[in-house]
This record gives sequence, C-alpha cells and structure tokens, in this order.
Amino acid sequence: MGLDPASQFGAALHFFVMDVAKIFALLVVIIYCMGLLRALLSPERVREFVRDRPDWQARGFAVTLGAVTPFCSCSSVPLFIGFVEAGIPLGVTFSFLIASPMINEVAVVILIGILGWKLAALYVAAGLLVAWFGGIVMQWFRPERWIEEYVWKIQMGQADLPSPDRSLAGRHRYALAEVKEIVGRIWKWVLLGIGVGALFHGYVPDQWVSEHLAGGNWYDVPTAVALGIPLYSNATGIIPVAEAMLSKGVAIGTTLALMMSVAALSLPELLILRKVIRWQALALFVGVLASAFLIVGWGFNLFVV
Repeated sequence: MGLDPASQFGAALHFFVMDVAKIFALLVVIIYCMGLLRALLSPERVREFVRDRPDWQARGFAVTLGAVTPFCSCSSVPLFIGFVEAGIPLGVTFSFLIASPMINEVAVVILIGILGWKLAALYVAAGLLVAWFGGIVMQWFRPERWIEEYVWKIQMGQADLPSPDRSLAGRHRYALAEVKEIVGRIWKWVLLGIGVGALFHGYVPDQWVSEHLAGGNWYDVPTAVALGIPLYSNATGIIPVAEAMLSKGVAIGTTLALMMSVAALSLPELLILRKVIRWQALALFVGVLASAFLIVGWGFNLFVV
C-alpha cells in the first residue's frame, strides 16, 4: 500500500493485519479439533463424575474442565449454575468459574504462537493456581448461604440435554457448530482486542509507557487490575493487547494481571452472576480474584525478569 512501516499508522496496520490472520486461523483449527473430542462429553457425565468425589479430586476435575473449555466469563455462568443445581460444592464450582474464562486450549496455542511458550506457561500456571486456591478461599466463607433461593428449588433433570450423536459424522457436525457458535460469539471482541493492541503498538510512545506502566512502581499492578475489570473480553481477545504492552516494555507481572482481570472479572459476568448469588458472595468473588491478581502481578514483577 506504499505505507512506511516505521510510521505510526503503518506499524499499527501491520500489527492488526498480521494478528487477525494468525489468531483467526488458530481459532478455527483449534476449536474444530477440540470440538471433535468435546462431542463425547455431556453435561450429565460431567456432573455425575464430579458428584460425591473427594474435594481435591472434584476441584482438580473442575479446574481441568475449565481450562479446556473455550468459554468467556459470561458463557461460563450457565454451567456454573448447572453445577450448583447438581449439588457440587460451591467452592469447586467457583474454581471452574475462575479457570474457564482465563485458560483454554485456544488461548494457550495463540499465546505460544504470538508471545512464546515461556509466557504461555507462566500464564497457565498462574491461572491454575488462582483457580485452585481462589475456590478454596471462597469455600472457607461458606458461600452456599448467599445463593439465591430459587436456584435450590430447580430440579436437576430440567437442565438435561438429549444424548448427542457420537458417530464420526455427528462429531464433525458438532465441531463445525462449535466453530460457528464460538467464533460467532467472540469475533467482535477479538477484533476489538487486536485493534486496541494495534493502536497501543503504533501510537502510544515508548516514553509514555516507560513512565506510566513500565516504571517498576508498586501501583502499576493495581492500575492494571483496575483497568481490566470494567473491560470485557476473553483470554483470546486480550492477547494482542498483552503483546503490544510487552513490546513497549511493560513488566510481565503487570501484563498478566491485566490479562487475568479482563478475562476472569468483567461487569457483564458480574451482572449475570448477581441473578444466582447475592451481593455478599459477589463482593467476595471480586475481592478474592482481585487480590489473587495483585499477588500474581507483584510476584512475577519481583521474581521473573
């Protein structure tokens, strides 16, 4: 197009085009492949597997399930409600609710492809720890007392779905439907995230970043968490923003704190959750996660170069 790649617009456009191509190609391929496997996993089998197991086993399965389901924070809530209806301990369900939007196989593959395997491993490890211990802390406060009464009155069988077609053709149709449904739900947020990352990459001066976000100040991490909570995206959509931040010299811990707060704490998610849990549990959920993100951010800034 005759643009100067060193210009602000040229750098921003190059970032946008390259990331759109990489991220959407990975999205389609990974969601389809995981859809083929996920066609064998029904909500009923999940609930029956987790029910009545020791806490550590149930929590481990919930965190693992959250990590391999490509849900955003809002779309994780229906399965969270199903877990509550099935009588699974609420601390375990919160571990799922924390892990699901923060970690998934799509985001991990894209993280590795764009930011490298080391940062991807750090992000996954931090997310798993936050999900595991965040659920435990929630359980200490006995949040069952703050569940809305109508949830307890719902009969378990009302949420059951028909048995899926597990033939190869049926799994293929299911995987294609997963691609269409998930990409159709998140494409706007992915483009928005790439756009923000491109603007940040092309137009935000390095000097401003070094003075406000990369200066090693203690308040950098709280600022990142405070900025992330009002935003709404999923782990995939926030990756381009993180890429641009790291390229400007923002510390890893500050970047991870922003990614986690955007993915796992959002105003739309909290509004949906309010229909299920009361304000006390909602405030506890926000407080536990925000505190965990601060610890992760400060810890990585202190110990990881």
